[in-house]
Amino acid sequence: MAPHKTPAHRDDVLTVGQVAERCGVASSAVRYYDDEGLISSSRTSGGQRRFSRDTIRRIAFILAGQRVGRPLSDVRAVFDALPRNRTPNQNDWSAASTKWRVQLDDQIEQLTALRDQLDACIGCGCLSLDRCAIYNPEDRAVALGSGARYLLGDSAGDL
Repeated sequence: MAPHKTPAHRDDVLTVGQVAERCGVASSAVRYYDDEGLISSSRTSGGQRRFSRDTIRRIAFILAGQRVGRPLSDVRAVFDALPRNRTPNQNDWSAASTKWRVQLDDQIEQLTALRDQLDACIGCGCLSLDRCAIYNPEDRAVALGSGARYLLGDSAGDL
């Protein structure tokens, strides 16, 4: 006699711990992604979370995005653009990574400029509050004179 098998849907769902183990993340991360709406779960009658297998791919997408420095809000925007509950695929990753690549290139350019300014500043060592482009870039308050100008408000000149 064959052993009694539970309903098929039970084989298709994973616990928080199973998802965490398969994705290489902490169980708390799985719960956080669920609470944030990046993944979705169903609940057992006892309130335990259960996840479909496609959750693994969604978490892989999240982790890949984080690995290239994208915040969860960027990943959420990609997921929000997908049809409801559709698992992201290679085309989705390509579209996201193309957009993120532009953002990363901009960040690299900004960091390179900062690094180059830092090299120049090391030689000078001024750290002047009114002239240093690194310590005090684009300071608009310097023209107002010394003191806590923004704490005093617009009527500071009348005092």
